[in-house]
Amino acid sequence: MDKNNVLAFIKEHPGVSSKQIADALAGEASLATIKRAISELVSSFYINVEGKARATRYFVSPLFAPVDMEEYYSKEVDERQVQTGYNFDLIPYVLNGVSLFTEQEMSELNALQNQFAKNFASLPDEQKRKEMERLGIDLSWKSSQIEGNTYSLLETERLLKEKLTAAGKTKEEAIMLLNHKDALDFIVANPDYMEHLTISRIEDIHSLLVKELGVDRNIRTRRVGITGTNYRPIDNEFQIREALQQTCDLVNSRSNVFEKALFVLVLLSYIQAFNDGNKRIARITSNAILIANGYCPISFRTVDSIDYKKAMLLFYEQNNISAFKQIFIDQFRFAVETYF
Repeated sequence: MDKNNVLAFIKEHPGVSSKQIADALAGEASLATIKRAISELVSSFYINVEGKARATRYFVSPLFAPVDMEEYYSKEVDERQVQTGYNFDLIPYVLNGVSLFTEQEMSELNALQNQFAKNFASLPDEQKRKEMERLGIDLSWKSSQIEGNTYSLLETERLLKEKLTAAGKTKEEAIMLLNHKDALDFIVANPDYMEHLTISRIEDIHSLLVKELGVDRNIRTRRVGITGTNYRPIDNEFQIREALQQTCDLVNSRSNVFEKALFVLVLLSYIQAFNDGNKRIARITSNAILIANGYCPISFRTVDSIDYKKAMLLFYEQNNISAFKQIFIDQFRFAVETYF
C-alpha cells in the first residue's frame, strides 16, 4: 500500500488514531503495513503526533507535508486558500522547537559537507580562490535572474571579470550583478561576519546589494505587495524589526548549520523587511552563514527560477517548507559536486 493513502486519510480526518486508520484502510493493507506507513510518515515529518499510547493522535504537518505543486498552482491566485497575512506565531512558536531535516536528510547533508571539507583542504590557495570566484559568478547570475535580470551567464562572467557590460542591457542590471559580487567578496574577506546574526549586519549586507539602485537601505516603513500571491507581509516598522530579531534569535540558538542557513533563506524572504532586495539578501546571508562555519556555499545555479518562486510562494501562503527544503538540499549537493 502506498503510504500516501495513509497521509490522505489523516489529512481528511485530522486527529485520528492508528486504530481508526487501520479500520478505515483494512481492505487495502495489513495492520503491520499500515503501522509501518505511519512510522515512515512520522520519521519524514509528514505527520505530527500528539498524545501517548492509546491517546496518540495524528495530524498532517502543515510545515512539512508534501504538496502537489502542479495541482496547487493550477488554481489562479484568487482561487487558492492562503494565509493572507503574516503568521506572528510562526517564528517564536511553530519553528522554535522544530527540526527542519530528517535523519536521512541530515545523513546526506553531513556526508556531502565532509566531502567538501576533504576536497577543500586539499586545494592550493589559488585554486580555492578560482573556485570561489566561479561559484560567485554563478550565484550572482542566478540570484539576479530570479529577480528578472536578463544577463546570460557568459555575459555575467564577462561583466564581473572584465567590467564589460552587455549590449542591450540596462545599467541597473549590471549594477545588480556587480553588487552581488561586492557582497560576496565582503563575506569571503570577513568569513566570521555572520557567525552571529544581527539585524545591523543584515542591513549592512543589504546596503551592499542595493547600492546605486535607488532602493531604500533601511527597514521599510510602507506597505509592499508581492506579485503572484495574496499574501501581504507586515507593514509596521516595529513589528518588522521584532520579526527580524526573532529570526536572529532563532538562528543563533541553533547549532545545526544547515538549519541556520535554511531558516535565513526562507524567513528573510517571508518577512520582506526591505522595500526591495529581500530574496537577494536572504540568499547572500544564507551563504554567509555557511561560509562562516566552514560549509560549502550554494550558487543555486541549476534551480529553475519559476520553481524557486513557487516554492517561496508556498511558504508565504501555507508556511509549508517542503518544496523549498528540497531545493536547498539539491543545490547544496550540486555545489559540493561542482565546485572545489
